[in-house]
Amino acid sequence: VQLQESGPGLVKPSQTLSLTCTVSGGSITANNYYWSWIRQPPEKGLEWIGYIASSGATYYSPSLKSRISVSRDTSKNQFTLQLSSVTPEDTAVYYCNTMTFWGQGTQVTVSS
Repeated sequence: VQLQESGPGLVKPSQTLSLTCTVSGGSITANNYYWSWIRQPPEKGLEWIGYIASSGATYYSPSLKSRISVSRDTSKNQFTLQLSSVTPEDTAVYYCNTMTFWGQGTQVTVSS
């Protein structure tokens, strides 16, 4: 399975961040898979954001759930993160992940 993140590298404060993970080598509807978004702020550890399951069910980090939406496009084998009302504290490298498979990560900077 291969995952590739894509999206803007720079987002202004208060705007909505949108990232897409394109999956190849496996289907996002395959049973018992969980497709996650994870981020790593500068000089900090990994922070799990949320996932969408193969069933389409979602689960979000309690600390972020008021600002998060994870959705999918099964026709494109992609899943998407939307994070609203971003602040500079949302600056991080964002990864998509399933099981032991990771995307390469994409840097997102929140700045005016």
